[in-house]
Amino acid sequence: MTAQTDRVDHELIQAAAEVAATRCRGDNHTMAAAARARDGRIVTAVNAYHFTGGPCAELVLIGTAAAQGVYDLETIVAVGDRDRGVVPPCGRCRQVLLDYFPSLGVIVGTADGLRTLPVTGLLPESYVWADHQLDDETGDH
Repeated sequence: MTAQTDRVDHELIQAAAEVAATRCRGDNHTMAAAARARDGRIVTAVNAYHFTGGPCAELVLIGTAAAQGVYDLETIVAVGDRDRGVVPPCGRCRQVLLDYFPSLGVIVGTADGLRTLPVTGLLPESYVWADHQLDDETGDH
């Protein structure tokens, strides 16, 4: 095994896969996400598909985590229903995850197997919302 594979949180993948297998029913809920908080807790969620857009499982998870008092996520993974396995986040989710959790690890599948990548690696040369906010009324930043 490579060092990158050793860093994959298989318990987290299993948690997302379990939710995908048991809670994703029909076309409205087809993806599950699981994230590990710095304190070890695991939070899970499913997407809410709608033809107008609807939030991905990763975005629902951010709200679910906040509702449970979890604000410091360490690693996240998304898994598709019907045994589709690990699915990388879409572009919108990548940007939101970066803005909320700039040190987040994201489990993705590659030709070489599963890897945990920093969210910054999924959006090289990215726009970081926090970098463009004014810190105070004087405009110093």
